[in-house]
Amino acid sequence: MLRKLSGYMTRLFDRSSSDALPVPHIHSREHHPISRKQFSRAALDVLYGLHKAGFDAYLVGGCLRDILTGSQPKDFDVVTNARPEEVQKLFRRCRIIGRRFKIVHVYFGRDVIEVATFRALGNEEHAQKQVSDEGMILRDNVYGSIEEDALRRDFTVNALYYNIANFALYDFVDSLRDIEARQLRLIGDPATRYREDPVRMIRAARFAAKLDFDLEPATEKPIHELGTTLYSVPPARLFDEVLKLFLSGHARASLTRVQQLGLMEVLFPDTRRALHDSPPKDVWQRLFEQACDNTDRRIAQDKPVTPAFLYGVFLWPDVQARRAKHMEHGMPPAPAMNKAAGQALQEQLAVTSIPKRFSLVMREIWDLQPRLEQIQPRRAERLLDHPRFRAAYDFLLLREQAGEIKPGAGDWWTRLQEAGHDERQKLLSQAPASGKRKPRRRRKRKPSGDGNHG
Repeated sequence: MLRKLSGYMTRLFDRSSSDALPVPHIHSREHHPISRKQFSRAALDVLYGLHKAGFDAYLVGGCLRDILTGSQPKDFDVVTNARPEEVQKLFRRCRIIGRRFKIVHVYFGRDVIEVATFRALGNEEHAQKQVSDEGMILRDNVYGSIEEDALRRDFTVNALYYNIANFALYDFVDSLRDIEARQLRLIGDPATRYREDPVRMIRAARFAAKLDFDLEPATEKPIHELGTTLYSVPPARLFDEVLKLFLSGHARASLTRVQQLGLMEVLFPDTRRALHDSPPKDVWQRLFEQACDNTDRRIAQDKPVTPAFLYGVFLWPDVQARRAKHMEHGMPPAPAMNKAAGQALQEQLAVTSIPKRFSLVMREIWDLQPRLEQIQPRRAERLLDHPRFRAAYDFLLLREQAGEIKPGAGDWWTRLQEAGHDERQKLLSQAPASGKRKPRRRRKRKPSGDGNHG
């Protein structure tokens, strides 16, 4: 799809030196495959609106990368030399958002086009740029040129620019070469860029999974050393990044990447510790993989997915390990589960926040597991009406498939759901023996104080 580029090399540059800005390789319309027909109407309206007002206007990043790799772009991002306040004056329905990076959201019905002003490289002395002691950018509203903006992008594959004025494609950092080589390469010094924003490590895993690209060795190496710097990222932001990893249709590939990079144990630290106390690691690995496969299938079929299910799976080893310890100390199963679930969630919240609407669902799924495993015929039909039954049932099936528990209960619940009235009554009368409770012994009444029963 891409034109073979031979002999094209972007000159080396020092990010701190303004006289070493990259010179773009400009591909005119006849020398690249991108067409305006592939852009959304909303994106074109924003591009033409800025251009008509006398501003530079470019499509940038993921939408161009997706078109060039044969994917259908979902989001269209625009960059311009107009300041946020100037953009806001041009469009009736828009608002400025963000503190760390000010951007403008322009609304066209359900479509939202994100418009950003060209970023400067900046430096620590600039009044509007704040950098932490660890090198993480806390606030940055320093505006510059398109050349500087290109160097501020994270990966080369996200640094292509489409100019609406002449329909040309601007390549500042060998983006096309890396796309052809199916390689993910960070712009600038990788360790410095990861310290500026540790979330770039998660983005590296996500893009590698989504695009099926290899990470350039220099881009990959620092991730193994700097993974724990993710703990400096606000938990709410990390939660959003985890959702992008696992709820974008490539959960299985993302799981493989984050495990290869050592990020899974950073994102779910207590799960890692639990693996040493619970069933063999391969059981949990199969559980994780099957849950990711299940999520990918549902997304491919346009079925709804919830973060509660995958988070429930990833935290399950920790919940089970804690529950087992509580029961070893004499705590009954139900209170042990309740306490273990609360502790596992509390520990995870320090890393990634989990909104209550999801954590409550997770707890219900976990609480239903013993009740689904140990079938009680009298309560079985009522469980079918539980709002979380279906999710808990799917969870049970995954556990059986992974080998965490013996199969049997899952098949029984499957047949119960599919059975008619007569067949259902038969199944209820033939529930697995392991699920039946021992009959309660009646307590003997104590004799009254005067010994008179009459």
